[in-house]
Amino acid sequence: MTTPDWLKPGIYGAVIGAVFVGVVGFSWGGWMTGGSAEDLASERSHDSVIAALVPVCLDIARTDPDRIAQLATVRAAATFRRRDAVMEAGWATMPGSETPNRDLAMACMEALELDAS
Repeated sequence: MTTPDWLKPGIYGAVIGAVFVGVVGFSWGGWMTGGSAEDLASERSHDSVIAALVPVCLDIARTDPDRIAQLATVRAAATFRRRDAVMEAGWATMPGSETPNRDLAMACMEALELDAS
């Protein structure tokens, strides 16, 4: 089948326009693929769960009988080791869990520093 000469500019314009809309939509328009949306939703839900568990971590820290010594250990640790100190204190281990959560330890440490000020 041969395409008439008068139709070729319209076809080229439609193809170039579709590519342009796709590039602009994904770059600046906020469009995303299903996999990207799922990754974003997973990340946001993880952050929300950590934020919801910070009060539990703070409550565990407040009710710890050895709180003063543990806080001294956390504060005495180097900045990059403070998260590990919170984890070793057991404050980032949720009831029913066997291991501490690193992200929760970081969030709890930040809340403890704000609480101590």
